[in-house]
Amino acid sequence: MTSVDNASGKASSGKANVFWFLPTHGDGRYLGTGIGGRAVDLDYLKQIAQAADRLGYYGVLIPTGKSCEDSWLVASAMVPVTERLRYLVAVRPGLQPPTLAARMTATLDRLSNGRALINVVTGGDPVENKGDGIFLSHAERYEVTREFLHVYKRLLAGETVDYEGKHIHVEGAQLLFPPVQAGGPPLYFGGSSPEANQVAAETIDKYLTWGEPPAAVAEKVKAVKALAEAEGRKVSFGIRLHVIVRETAAEAWAAADKLISHVDDATIAAAQKVFARMDSEGQRRMSALHGGRRDKLEVSPNLWAGVGLVRGGAGTALVGDPETVAKRMREYIDVGIDSFVLSGYPHLEEAYRFAELVFPLLPLAHDVPNVAQGKVNTGPFGETIANDIRPQARASQS
Repeated sequence: MTSVDNASGKASSGKANVFWFLPTHGDGRYLGTGIGGRAVDLDYLKQIAQAADRLGYYGVLIPTGKSCEDSWLVASAMVPVTERLRYLVAVRPGLQPPTLAARMTATLDRLSNGRALINVVTGGDPVENKGDGIFLSHAERYEVTREFLHVYKRLLAGETVDYEGKHIHVEGAQLLFPPVQAGGPPLYFGGSSPEANQVAAETIDKYLTWGEPPAAVAEKVKAVKALAEAEGRKVSFGIRLHVIVRETAAEAWAAADKLISHVDDATIAAAQKVFARMDSEGQRRMSALHGGRRDKLEVSPNLWAGVGLVRGGAGTALVGDPETVAKRMREYIDVGIDSFVLSGYPHLEEAYRFAELVFPLLPLAHDVPNVAQGKVNTGPFGETIANDIRPQARASQS
C-alpha cells in the first residue's frame, strides 16, 4: 500500500481512504421501524470501533445532532480501546465558541496520539437550530462558520488571536497545550450551497458530498476546486455513502428491499415533511433523487436512494456484488474522490462484509491489516472439518 499524507487526510493519487461509521443515533436490521432495532450502548459501539480498527478502516465518522450521542464523548471512550483508527468528530460553529472547540480538538488529538479528524458542521435544520439557541438565517450561519474557522485554525496553529468580526469577538485567545498534528487535525466539511462551497474553498482541507450520481459529484468537485484555486488553495474530496454488498447482485438487491420492508407510506410522508422544513441544499438534493417514491429508487447504476426515504443526510447506498461495488467506487475515484465515508445496516455485520469482500478489490491508500485479506498466521480458513481437516479455499472438483 502507498502512504497517506496525514497532515491533510489526502490519499495518494488514484487511491482512496475508506472510513466506517459509528451509529450513535440508532442501528438495526430494518429502517423506519422498531422491529430488529439494536441497543446502541457503549459495548456495541466498542464492538464496531474495534472491528473497524481490526479490519483496517482509515477512520470512523461519529455523527452530530440532537438525535445522536455526543460525538466527542464517544470518541474519547473509543480511543483507549483502538490502536490505529481515526475519529472524525464535529465542531459546531454557532453552537460552541472557537476557543473551546480548539481546546477540545487539541485534547482529543493528544489523547489519541494524532488520530483526531474534524468535521465542520454548520447545521441545516432551522427547528433543531432554534432548540440549540441558534436563530440565524442560512447565509448568516455560513458567516459564523467562516469567522469561527478563522479563529479556530489560527489557535491550532499556535497563534495568539485577536479577532473582531460580525459574529465572533476574541481578545488574546490562545492554546496552552498544542495538538499532536502540526497545525491541528485536517478539516472535513460538507455543504452544497454557494455559501458552503465558498467557505470550503477558503478554509477546509476535504470537501465531503453526500452520495449523488458520479456525474453530479464530478460537477461539485469541479466547482469547488475552481473556487479553491481562485483562493490560491487546494482542496481534496470525499463522499458519504451507505453500502449493501453481498456475494451476488441478487442477494444485495434482496437485502436492499428487505431493509425498507417495514417502512409504510405514513412513515415516508412524515420523514419527508421533516426534510422539507430544512434549509440545507444538500438535503434538498438528496430528497430530489427519489421524490419520496418507492418505484424510482435506483437513481444511477447500483446507486439506491431507499435509505433517504426515512433517513436524513446521506440517503443513498451502493448496492451489488463486490466487483460491481468496487467498480462504482472507482468511478467516483476517477472524478476526484479520495475518501469514502461508508455505513451499512447493521453496522457491525456490514463493516465485516464490506472489508472482507471489497477491500481486496479497491486501490486503498491506507494499510490494511492481514486479517482483512485472510493472511493472519495460517488462517483464517473457516471452521475445521471433523475436528481434524482444514477446509480448502475452494471446494475440490469431483
